[in-house]
Amino acid sequence: MTDTNEIRRIFLETRTVAMVGLSANWYRPSYFAAKYLIDHGFRVIPVNPNYTEILGQTCYPDLASVPEKIDVVDLFQRAEKTPDLARQAIQVDARVVWLQLGVINEETEHIVQEAGLDYVDDRCMKIEHSRIFGGLNFVGVNTGIISSTRNKTITN
Repeated sequence: MTDTNEIRRIFLETRTVAMVGLSANWYRPSYFAAKYLIDHGFRVIPVNPNYTEILGQTCYPDLASVPEKIDVVDLFQRAEKTPDLARQAIQVDARVVWLQLGVINEETEHIVQEAGLDYVDDRCMKIEHSRIFGGLNFVGVNTGIISSTRNKTITN
């Protein structure tokens, strides 16, 4: 899925994100993405068997262990691992399977779409949210303005 309106709809209709492969290391992309989503009102559920807690949230070893409803399963995993994780997302009644930037798998796409779930691949939730709702700029802080036009300041 690459349509901006569909991605906007996903953000507006979902609140709970299970991040499979979320790292507790602050310098990892998954940590930045999780922190950003938490700061913007999302409930992030860490799923990683290597930790018991990340960002103050209980960490679960797998999707089946999560005791609450999951809207989005965000996969920070290699492409070859995503088909099995997509099947797990279907089993827990998730609404969306999201593969991170650089991760594409046609089998996963087929599995997810056959089950009637929304599917996004090769995109970062943090980047897409900030691109659509404001906050994306050179250093990643919220300016509240996104524009493709150049500032036309006249200098003498």
